Amino acid sequence: MATSTQAESIEPGTNIPTAGARLGSAGAASRISNRNRVWSRFVRYRPGLFGLAIIILLVLCAIFAPLIAPYPPFKIATSLRGDPPSADYWLGNDAIGRDILSRLIYGTRIALIVGVGATIIAVTVGVTVGAVAGYFGGKVDFLLSRLVDALMAFPLLALLLTLSAVFGPSLRNVVLVIGFSIWASYARIVRAEVLSLRERDYVLAARTAGATDRRIIFRHIVPNALGPVIVLSSLAIGGVIILESALSFLGLGINPPTASWGGMLADGRDHIRNYPHITISPGIAIMVTVLAFNLVGDGLRDALDPRGER
Repeated sequence: MATSTQAESIEPGTNIPTAGARLGSAGAASRISNRNRVWSRFVRYRPGLFGLAIIILLVLCAIFAPLIAPYPPFKIATSLRGDPPSADYWLGNDAIGRDILSRLIYGTRIALIVGVGATIIAVTVGVTVGAVAGYFGGKVDFLLSRLVDALMAFPLLALLLTLSAVFGPSLRNVVLVIGFSIWASYARIVRAEVLSLRERDYVLAARTAGATDRRIIFRHIVPNALGPVIVLSSLAIGGVIILESALSFLGLGINPPTASWGGMLADGRDHIRNYPHITISPGIAIMVTVLAFNLVGDGLRDALDPRGER
């Protein structure tokens, strides 16, 4: 009787939520709750918050470099060559009289562009190759796995030096060369994840429903395999910045006089005994930036760990 009374009390035209709508709203609420849980775990790791604050500061420096830098990065004052830090030039001047602080601020742009850009390329290629290899298996897996093994067999720095020498030093080439040289580690991780995910019930249900392989891979499998990739990529950005600095230091990275931290180290290499401040500042900048990304990566690793609270 109670059911009948409730049914009769519903006025015509009233929108009644369907089961699909309820499931959709429940799924959205679950995703929001999961994001909140990940963020709450990340916040508990104070070094990770410190690293995130440094990264935000670096991003702001890169965006507003023309407003923050006290002098143009290419301005030369020959009378100030090698001068130590002073009230007007807080970090001193380099061997030809340029302001080190201004070049350091502009060099933040290069570091972040190379670090983030090369990592995006590596993640895109690595996730695609790893997902395809793990999902299809058989000959496809064998061929792609041998390709990954062959790439990882080369010493990374030697490979980068060879490719940079072939294609020439420039910002675009540095991003592409590094990005297409470090994707193998992502492919290996994603392949291992996909091998276990492809037999899950929701994947079998998607196959039964007639979903294409492409949709199953990129809609159902890859999103569930991105946890380790996010952690690895956050840790790898610091390593990419070091690789760019090494290439620029050896003259195969960013073309001078563009300000880059590795190039600044190379500029001070011949004057390190007389003007050590030229190399100290970019060295500290590289160290702090790499440390910040590593701290954020450690925080994400703990926050995304499904095995429980910390």
